[in-house]
Amino acid sequence: MSQSFPDLGVSAPVVKALAARGITNPFPIQGLIMADALAGRDVLAKSQTGSGKTLAFAIPIVERLAPGQGQRPQALVLVPTRELASQVVREFEDVAAAKKLHVAAAYGGVSIREQSRRVAKADILVATPGRLEDLAERGLIRLKDVRILVLDEADRMLDMGFEPQVADIARRLPRDRQTMFFSATLENAVGHLAARYTKNPVRREIEAPKRTVEEAQHRFVSVSEAGKVDALVDLLTAEPGLALVFTRTKRGAGRLAERLESKGISVAAMHGDLSQAARERTLKRFHSGKVSTLVATDVAARGLDVEGIAHVINYDPPADDTGYVHRVGRTARAGRTGRGVTLVTPEQQGDVSRMAARLHLAEDFKREGMTMAPPRVVFSSKGRRAGMRRRPARRAF
Repeated sequence: MSQSFPDLGVSAPVVKALAARGITNPFPIQGLIMADALAGRDVLAKSQTGSGKTLAFAIPIVERLAPGQGQRPQALVLVPTRELASQVVREFEDVAAAKKLHVAAAYGGVSIREQSRRVAKADILVATPGRLEDLAERGLIRLKDVRILVLDEADRMLDMGFEPQVADIARRLPRDRQTMFFSATLENAVGHLAARYTKNPVRREIEAPKRTVEEAQHRFVSVSEAGKVDALVDLLTAEPGLALVFTRTKRGAGRLAERLESKGISVAAMHGDLSQAARERTLKRFHSGKVSTLVATDVAARGLDVEGIAHVINYDPPADDTGYVHRVGRTARAGRTGRGVTLVTPEQQGDVSRMAARLHLAEDFKREGMTMAPPRVVFSSKGRRAGMRRRPARRAF
């Protein structure tokens, strides 16, 4: 018999706030760590994006804090990107309000003075490392009363070079705090980072599904370069629902959004040339359904977590296998279904078919009538394969 939130020790006000959002049963990661987190233990959690991990730390935080205790903030959540900071705050808001706690975000791209006023009122602060370090160095925030620290998507923080800022922030925190560490991997450098900031942690793991995105449908559609836009319009108009379309470059994202708009598609673009305020307005319009299609680059969509994305469409194929996983992972999240579609020109079929094979999606690729390319020959450093000439390796998708 599966556990309920009350079984896990979650209070009635928080259970009510979750039920108002249609959340009545814990996801596996929540059930795994709840008892340890509520008891104040340090936790190492291996869990993929979209597994319900935000509430896995949000619920214990609001249960363990009380308004008016000590200086603010009482809890600190470090995240790698400003988009993720905004999304984590949204996940917190209902459950925090149920316990009369205030939550705020701190990230770059907006006025630091204006942001510091909101931060000063927050019991729970969700922040990117760079902006938080800036606030602390200017004396606009004090961290001496932080009781709980969460490092969310720690592997990405490490990849993005935030380790020095994280180390500086950790030195400002009380040593007797509780630390929860969430990452898609707990090995190698990430494992060393986890060991540095936790004390006798319990380790809990949710394995990634064997299929790239377990609940997603995967399609690979053969198109000509000249017919890509029309093929995309057909896909967007054939089925309703929010659609996230990926392009390779920010210039390409803007141009594609303009072409789609000219064909009657409700669309917006999000890329690195937009100001933070413009990015937030665009994301809000997409989140609310005022625009049904968002065209974005990988960088702009990093950390994007919008409920109800029905379709992820790779207008330009991803650069590698990991890129495919991250892109299509924007749909079919937390038990929902969704669809990932990749448009493939004849020149791209070989590289994309090899990617599909590596990700165990060969049957999905062949279903559209396309032919799988043979694996590339791998040459050793001692010479070439007999009877074949060495060729420089092409970059694979």
